[in-house]
This record gives sequence, structure tokens and C-alpha cells, in this order.
Amino acid sequence: MHQVTLTYVEKYVEMNVAHPFREGNGRSGRIWLDHMLRAELGRTVDWSAIPREDYLLAMERSPVRDTEIKALLLDALSRQLDDVALLTRGIDASYAYEGYAAYRAAEL
Repeated sequence: MHQVTLTYVEKYVEMNVAHPFREGNGRSGRIWLDHMLRAELGRTVDWSAIPREDYLLAMERSPVRDTEIKALLLDALSRQLDDVALLTRGIDASYAYEGYAAYRAAEL
């Protein structure tokens, strides 16, 4: 499981480097990564467990050295695939990473 997870994270980093669009790439990449981890490993990332500054710094450095983002993501893996609260916190965290906080999905 561990090596498969690391391979997905490596692809996630590559997608982040190559993204062609100015808006939405980060969120789309996180959705893709979550989908792959759910489908293949029965895991999801608890994005709310990863502080914004830690995530942004790790992603900034990831094209050169991806060990930091791998560690953050592996530490935040969860088996709670059907937890709506985890999903809404993840949506909020995903938007917060990009500086958006107009509303909170958890409050809807």
C-alpha cells in the first residue's frame, strides 16, 4: 500500500507542475488524488489535518524534493470514506489553501 500511495503522490506533484490553468488546478488535483486513493486503496486524505502553510510550502518545494508533501499526505490518510464531516472539512481546507474563505461547506 505504501509504495502505491507514494506513486500517486508523485503523479500529483507532476500534475501540479504541469497544470495549464490559472484557476482550479489545485482543487482539481486534490480531487483526483482523493479519487485515486479511494478507488485503489480505500483511503482518503483528511485535508483539514494539513495546515495551510505546511501544505503550500511542501507543494512549492515538491518539484525539487517531494518527501515533505509525501509525509504530510501519508500522515493525513483516513479510512473514513463515508464521513460527510470529513468531506466538508476537506472542501473547506482545499479552498483555504488557495486563499478562499467566503463560505464554509461545513455550514451549508
